[in-house]
Amino acid sequence: MPTYFKYVLAIVFALALGATIWALNVPEFTIKFAAMSMRWLFIGGLFWISLKRNKLTTWIFFSMVVGLEFGYDFPAIAQELNVVSKIFIKLIKTIIGPLLFGTLVIGIAGHGDIKQLGRMGWKSLLYFEIVTTIALLIGLAVVNITRPGDGINPALFATAEKVETAEPQTWKDIILHIFPENIAKSMAEGQVLQIVVFSLLFAVALLFVKEKYKNTMMEFCTSLTEVMFSFTNIVMKLAPLAIGCALAASIGKMGFGILANMAKMVGSLYLALGILVIVVFIPVAKLIGLPIKKFIKSIAEPVTIAFATTSSESALPKAMAALEKFGIPRKIVTFVLPTGYSFNLDGTTLYLALATVFCAQATGIELGWEKQLIIVFTLMLTSKGVAGVPRASLIILIATLSSFGIPVEPAYIILGIDEIMDMGRTATNVTGNCLASAVVAKWENEAPWDLNDGNQS
Repeated sequence: MPTYFKYVLAIVFALALGATIWALNVPEFTIKFAAMSMRWLFIGGLFWISLKRNKLTTWIFFSMVVGLEFGYDFPAIAQELNVVSKIFIKLIKTIIGPLLFGTLVIGIAGHGDIKQLGRMGWKSLLYFEIVTTIALLIGLAVVNITRPGDGINPALFATAEKVETAEPQTWKDIILHIFPENIAKSMAEGQVLQIVVFSLLFAVALLFVKEKYKNTMMEFCTSLTEVMFSFTNIVMKLAPLAIGCALAASIGKMGFGILANMAKMVGSLYLALGILVIVVFIPVAKLIGLPIKKFIKSIAEPVTIAFATTSSESALPKAMAALEKFGIPRKIVTFVLPTGYSFNLDGTTLYLALATVFCAQATGIELGWEKQLIIVFTLMLTSKGVAGVPRASLIILIATLSSFGIPVEPAYIILGIDEIMDMGRTATNVTGNCLASAVVAKWENEAPWDLNDGNQS
């Protein structure tokens, strides 16, 4: 018997059972109990499937379903489960400081003498900054128009850590706050900007010391980064449990009305990513004369891999091979593409701007445009610190929320739908970096579409 036919029979049986119960006028309590039993039997089936597949994505989906059902059936108990999510968030916070320091130092000092980066260096970085800034602004514009966080009862997050109300800051205070006076204190307080500034200065200073000292420190930072990667992987194993408990607590307090906000959040992100492609990627491609159809066909496989695995790194080897096959010189591909993985995360930066404002809206905090622009400036730096880390966007989101006094509890809601959003933003990251390689090739007068036509521009 075909598998689909079995599913049809199961649906017909369920409808027939429902009609029978209705016809016999069974008491409401019995109907509710029977319905709940059937839902939990369905969850049991999902558990068996999750055991068979045994992948993080599957377990996250399973935990979401369990959390929704548990919050609906046992709201009083479910509301107490947010302690699990709080533990998860606390563990994520411990990763931020060491990981930012290690990755930034390696990324900058690892290239060697800054002067030797040459034209490709400053051209790439200039392009990266322009595009990521536009992506951030698109994210802000969309989230302010669609307002996916509206309608969520701020009382849902009443248990959030209280942040003392500070006096309005002058521009001098804002600038001074960027620079650390004690790096240990900055890490303890989660002052991301201060950690980034210290790491940047440390990396530049490292370029001017003797080779033996530089090598020692680079080995230390490499080891530190590897350990923090491992630490992150361990913590992320708790993600399914944390997501399930977070959703259970949310549904227990608010009911299923919050699901509309989650759907609106996902829709807002994909709308913003679509705008980024139409307003930025396509005009840039046309501006440099890129044969768009041929280019899309060339990078389709690595972009698909990135979308399916939610990992830019898994698509990197294929992307490099595809760009070389397309005709972009290897010296450009091997420099621009890996650098872009750290400095040109268009989809991720757009998402971070959108998610930060969503969390503020969910807690009833209205952010003025001045503060939103400061958030953009912060994300321009912090989003470049942890490329290649699983769920790096979650780490940066929580750090940004903490830095601006926004309760982190709304991030629990985003955890439940992060996998869906991660697919889109990761595919956008890979597409943006492949396009960046083409832009630099054109800028260096080595664009294959010009060379093939015998017309170097």
